Amino acid sequence: MAKSLNIFIAALSLIALSPLCLCSKAYGTGGYLFPQFYDHSCPKAQEIVQSIVAKAFAQDPRMPASLLRLHFHDCFVKGCDASILLDSSGTIISEKRSNPNRNSARGFELIEEIKQALEQECPETVSCADILALAARDSTVITGGPSWEVPLGRRDARGASLSGSNNDIPAPNNTFQTILTKFKRQGLDLVDLVSLSGSHTIGNSRCTSFRQRLYNQSGNGKPDLTLSQYYATLLRKRCPRSGGDQNLFFLDFVTPFKFDNHYFKNLVMYKGLLSSDEILFTKNRESKELVKLYAENQEAFFEQFAKSMVKMGNISPLTGVKGEIRRICRRVNHAY
Repeated sequence: MAKSLNIFIAALSLIALSPLCLCSKAYGTGGYLFPQFYDHSCPKAQEIVQSIVAKAFAQDPRMPASLLRLHFHDCFVKGCDASILLDSSGTIISEKRSNPNRNSARGFELIEEIKQALEQECPETVSCADILALAARDSTVITGGPSWEVPLGRRDARGASLSGSNNDIPAPNNTFQTILTKFKRQGLDLVDLVSLSGSHTIGNSRCTSFRQRLYNQSGNGKPDLTLSQYYATLLRKRCPRSGGDQNLFFLDFVTPFKFDNHYFKNLVMYKGLLSSDEILFTKNRESKELVKLYAENQEAFFEQFAKSMVKMGNISPLTGVKGEIRRICRRVNHAY
């Protein structure tokens, strides 16, 4: 019955909704996503997600950044299909083992908590992929960032891609052109790259992700000269040449738990933590102008971030009868 209602709603939306805001064409598919997808089949879905994310934030202020990162790392591998949540089993090799995710991706237990609550409210209805998209939006809002309507209707993958996770997710030490190319492969552009990088206004990074900037950026035994040397001196105290790989550092040391535009202000002062952050200001004229704009105008950043998050959330989702609605996010249904 719930599936029939969803199909019916989908048909109505194509007729009645303007593609300008409520109806969102998904990249790489013939399917549409739209915010009202669960209005009849699970009307409390968004309220449930929001409530559990808020409770988690109160207990762990790092969680919003972790949830945003999960959605990002999910969408860049095979599209926004919750493949990142799958554990290894049978023929599936988990993306959790990849270099970008191993020892750093977190929030999986919270996603399962949300899923369990939704299964009690409306069984086998809300996908894990949509949970990730909603949790990312709610994480942004609860830390002071912009809100947006999340197009919904994604379904969950029955497989994962370890190689995709290793190769398609931008890395902290990638060149500007490599990162931009990885974005363009997903249907995203330079404006999306700069605005979505602004999610680093919250969250942490490990010493191992930026150590080379402190000691040997170009293989000549010298530090990265585009990093403020005063800031570098502070960082070296807890990020030595060897050891301390997992030591955590704020991506935005000014307002680490507030979603604002200080990330971009830091870049202008050469105090971006990761090489992949600072190169937005130092390696490309167009991206530099955007960094300066967002550093001066938080409203402009917020507006573009919301648009780019919707765009990223539309990367190759499974819709219609493709994929499945997992009952437990870490395993495909046939495993039970």
